[in-house]
Amino acid sequence: MQANSRSTGTATPDDRRESEDDRRNRRRAVVASAIGAIIEWYDFGLYSIAAGLVFPALFFPSSDHVVGIINSFLVFAVGYVARPVGALIFGHYGDRLGRKGALIATILLMGIGTFVVALVPTYEHIGIWGAVILSVLRFLQGMGVGGEWSGAILVSMEWSRNGRRGLFASWPQVGVPLGSLLANLAFGAASFTTGSAFMTWGWRVPFAISALLVVLGLYMRLGLDETPVFRKAEAEGEVRPLPVLDAIRRHYKEIILISLLRMSELSSFIVFTVFVFTIGVQMLHFNRNFILSALLVALAIECVFVPMAGGLSDRYGRKVIFMIGVAAAGLYSFVYFAGFATGSAPVVFLLIALSLIPHGLQYGSEAALITENFSANVRYSGSAIGYQLASIFGGGPTPLIATALLVRDPSGYLVAGYLLLCSIISIVATAFMKDGRHLDMSGQPAEPQMESQMESQMGGKIGPLGQTSLSPR
Repeated sequence: MQANSRSTGTATPDDRRESEDDRRNRRRAVVASAIGAIIEWYDFGLYSIAAGLVFPALFFPSSDHVVGIINSFLVFAVGYVARPVGALIFGHYGDRLGRKGALIATILLMGIGTFVVALVPTYEHIGIWGAVILSVLRFLQGMGVGGEWSGAILVSMEWSRNGRRGLFASWPQVGVPLGSLLANLAFGAASFTTGSAFMTWGWRVPFAISALLVVLGLYMRLGLDETPVFRKAEAEGEVRPLPVLDAIRRHYKEIILISLLRMSELSSFIVFTVFVFTIGVQMLHFNRNFILSALLVALAIECVFVPMAGGLSDRYGRKVIFMIGVAAAGLYSFVYFAGFATGSAPVVFLLIALSLIPHGLQYGSEAALITENFSANVRYSGSAIGYQLASIFGGGPTPLIATALLVRDPSGYLVAGYLLLCSIISIVATAFMKDGRHLDMSGQPAEPQMESQMESQMGGKIGPLGQTSLSPR
């Protein structure tokens, strides 16, 4: 009877309920994925600011000024080293047991790794052990992040429809500017309200309140349904016993290319959001709140450009939009440091405010670009490994490289040259990637005419369970 009703164009109550359930799951998937990304980058923002302004004095007080900064950034880099470990672990379980369970585990690990920082004693109380504990927590948090990104993207994207995957995949990416924005606001508010007590205990407050985000994220993810793509792979016996090994064996070229194409995105974001405090506050002696205010504007602007880039990638292609962002980041870095050299407050503010637009173009388009290069039964593992390997090459070392280059050349042009080199590497790697916007989630050519006919018959509302495009390879 259900088949007859569909063939005549009428919808039964079951059809309507299924469509409503699908819409609810899409909305919940996007929100739950975005919250996890916000937590990830809220934590990133907290560590970023604290690594430049707080940790050197509290955990490495016996070091000289530059050595203290370097030691603090070494702890910062530990989280990047841990990310590929998390990618291997959670990639396996995400492809073996499902996206939902892996995402619940990652948000707990990230939450614990962030919240407990608020309780770590400083060098004054337990000596170097404070830095050791901080490093362990950073490693745990990094493992959680290592499995978080792919799961969040897949939950959102695998509930979407063909023709809108770039947009849906970009919504978790909004967590980067939004989470960083919240982190900077939290640090700014803590600094303002606690005053002279900020370096004593006020800096701990932003880490402590991360627990609220974790509770909200857990609530949303516990109510998620498993994605239709994974359910179908499971039903058809396509789930692999060792998906990580299969991903490496079948997609090793894509994994290597992904680890290289993210060089520009990672390095430019870290310089423009983390290293900017070292340059602006400690070298050029701008007020910390001045730099923070400009960065908040930049992050707010990027919140608009990330989903815009995702939507544009559906229309013009993932690779085109991504490479425009990469080229813009490399070229803008020279303008950025030239503006800093003027010492003009309005010029510096404007350059910081506009600095994340190229990153938004990259980040909004890369989620679909990366994940569409893998078949459904190894998609979590393959995308997670490639994505997080880039953290070792372009993420963790960047503050250390930038510090060394800035000491050698205070103008910053050597740092700009490094960012341009990263952009060239990213463009070359992207050129060898597959643009999957015209493929369905199985890697086969999409059938827009069939989808259009089905949408017409069902009032323009096709749930993911009704898509032939969701068949796994």
